Amino acid sequence: MTSSTVVDHEIVIVGAGFSGIGFAIALRKAGFDDFVMIDEADGVGGTWHWNTYPGIAVDIPSFSYQYSFEKQRTWSRVYAPGRELKAYAERCVQKYGLRPRIRFGTTIARAEFDDELHLWRLTTSTGDVITARYVVGATGVLTRPKLPEIPGAERFRGTIVHTARWDHDLELRGKRVGIIGTGASAVQVIPEIAPDVASLVVFQRTPIWCLPRPDAPLPQAVRTLMRLPGGQLLTRMLSQAFVEITFPLAAHYYNVLPMVKLGERSGLAHLRQQVRDPAVRAKLTPDYALGCKRPSFSNDYLKTFNRENVLLETDPIQEITATGLRTAGAHHQVDVLIMATGFKVMESGNMPTFDLYGSGGTSLEDWWDTHRLQAYEGVSVPGFPNFFTIIGPYGYNGASYFTLIEMQTTHILRLLRRARRHDSTRVEVTHEANDRYFQEMLNRRGTQVFWQDSCALANSYYFDKNGDVPLKPMSTAEAAWRAAHFDMKDYRFEKVGSPVQRGVESAQLT
Repeated sequence: MTSSTVVDHEIVIVGAGFSGIGFAIALRKAGFDDFVMIDEADGVGGTWHWNTYPGIAVDIPSFSYQYSFEKQRTWSRVYAPGRELKAYAERCVQKYGLRPRIRFGTTIARAEFDDELHLWRLTTSTGDVITARYVVGATGVLTRPKLPEIPGAERFRGTIVHTARWDHDLELRGKRVGIIGTGASAVQVIPEIAPDVASLVVFQRTPIWCLPRPDAPLPQAVRTLMRLPGGQLLTRMLSQAFVEITFPLAAHYYNVLPMVKLGERSGLAHLRQQVRDPAVRAKLTPDYALGCKRPSFSNDYLKTFNRENVLLETDPIQEITATGLRTAGAHHQVDVLIMATGFKVMESGNMPTFDLYGSGGTSLEDWWDTHRLQAYEGVSVPGFPNFFTIIGPYGYNGASYFTLIEMQTTHILRLLRRARRHDSTRVEVTHEANDRYFQEMLNRRGTQVFWQDSCALANSYYFDKNGDVPLKPMSTAEAAWRAAHFDMKDYRFEKVGSPVQRGVESAQLT
């Protein structure tokens, strides 16, 4: 490890997806110019850079899936295709002059905090060291593809591809294809490829709740409305209300509001209308409450199972062979195997995507293993000063990721401004504040949908290995208010070689 005491940058942002882009834009607007963004990819967009599989699209209305300060008028559909999200990321980077501040093709492997000098040393996969006063983790959660633990994959003589790393040279026309998984990416890719392949076997472990998707090309009336004064604001407000009702309110106030039951009726009616064969329909019917795991919206997925060349296989996979996949009842020969198996969302090594060692050399992964996944307002962890996350445990309430990004940015910028005004070099949440917040999150679980008995059947990535669901159990309005008004005394501020600064009134620090 280098002994350098020079700070290369005041702030290092790890990740150049929408979290990193949004935070970087906010930094520039707030007058913080000494920062760099680091990403292992060769382009911006994060999830929308890596995921390019057939049929990829956003799963909430486009009017919500964008920054509030950078609303776009040119979405082609209510639910924009992935290429438009990638283009939106590129446009934001260009407009706000961020490209010169991004280091592409660079992987952070390790970060260590220096207690004496109040700085972070970040080591790349090539051994280079970057020092920074603050580190912001903006790597997201849909980052590391997850492969199923099925024996025999190394024997398969065909082609294996994960949806998150799609090979565009792969020719599927006329091929026998197997796809493992029926989650969000599978729901999009299956109807897209089914008409072209010779046969498609869908290996399902758990059926997904699939609801009608209110999607269509944007009509001229909407395009005209968005050009009028207030038009973009109106469409965004309507979209935000739809998103809030369908997840944050429905999931976190299950015992109070009827949205889940109404959604289940809609989903079952959609299933009856779309799938002709009652036996197939039964296999596609979830036996857990809507909301236990991430649902999906599609007008094409369910009816794909009416096709003669599509088979739904629900027997567990025993092994992958040289020529296909074997279940208890059959051997399915395939030429191409698609892994639609998602990401390592709540698993170790995904938040963040690098080894991080805080005060006294404590590993963040070990700390979470010992104390369970938790972070004060989803941003800070005690013992890990000057490190902030955009999407940390108990930070996301289920609204648009862009809403989350802007709320977490508000929280972090309040801290950075406070530190700058008082020449502080170390910012750390107190153990007391973190414990209080974590206990509050646990106390609120009773009204959430996740704690229904049927959720044990859902195989949901919402649940971590401790059985917790580290989502923020509150409305978006409350989460936004807390980001702007949390008590600054919940943090310690310190200068190198000076006593801890505490007790400053919050009203002076906003």
